Amino acid sequence: MAHFVVNGSTIGWLVSLAVVVSASSGAAAPGDGVIEPGENEVAELQQAVQNPVADLISVPIQNNAFFDFGPREGTLNVTNIQPVLPLNLTDDWNLITRTILPIVSKPGLTPGQGRETGFFSPARPSKLNFDGKLLWGVGPVALLPTATDDRLGADKWGLGPGLVLLSMPGNWVIGTVLWNTWSFAGSGDEDVNRLTWQYFVNYNLPKGWYLTTSPIMTANWEADRGGDTWTVPVGGGLGRIFRIGSLPVNTQVQGFYNAVKPEFGAEWELRVQVQLLFPKRR
Repeated sequence: MAHFVVNGSTIGWLVSLAVVVSASSGAAAPGDGVIEPGENEVAELQQAVQNPVADLISVPIQNNAFFDFGPREGTLNVTNIQPVLPLNLTDDWNLITRTILPIVSKPGLTPGQGRETGFFSPARPSKLNFDGKLLWGVGPVALLPTATDDRLGADKWGLGPGLVLLSMPGNWVIGTVLWNTWSFAGSGDEDVNRLTWQYFVNYNLPKGWYLTTSPIMTANWEADRGGDTWTVPVGGGLGRIFRIGSLPVNTQVQGFYNAVKPEFGAEWELRVQVQLLFPKRR
């Protein structure tokens, strides 16, 4: 993990490492992120960007706007910068690094309280990929206390397990990622015990278009009120892969309604993502 300073604030980079087992036969696998001779590049990239264990270098920039958040019904904005760098250790083993830097802008929750903007580091699970019809993985998740304001993070260190399951039948990409994090140290007053569960269903269409739904559900097991435990969004959207010059780019937009939420949770979420792709070619 590296730290640097911007305007006097410490920014933390959280790196999750994943050891990925690839096919030993050397045969091309759909959605593996490597462009083989004769492959349809757009179709390959459609599945690769939807595969969390693909051997694909990419830089997603994702903006999430949460509307009607808090007692004053303001807007919470979270921009995630998430570079992914796979490293080929051997013909059969890859080491995948995933770095996530969220930039959070949170509205005031009481009259006279201003908007705070800062940085914190949540976690993503590392993943193990088994060649076959079902891709699966397990790995550790880490939470680091790098928030620049107490309102933006719990100021706690945390660890937990993560799991991913994925299948790609035909034009479909279907999977789920879930992890739970427990705090074990830190100066914050509130303990962390949180489940994060994301399922994703994508249907790939011609000319780089695809339909997608990938809501992120959370459960705060430390919530004071039982009704404040779960956040369950429903919704979806569409995306497309195209080129800017010679650079492949994946874009998508999704909208979600929180069918279940805490008392002061957001009603709606708008997610917009631009992802720069750097595929390998053989």
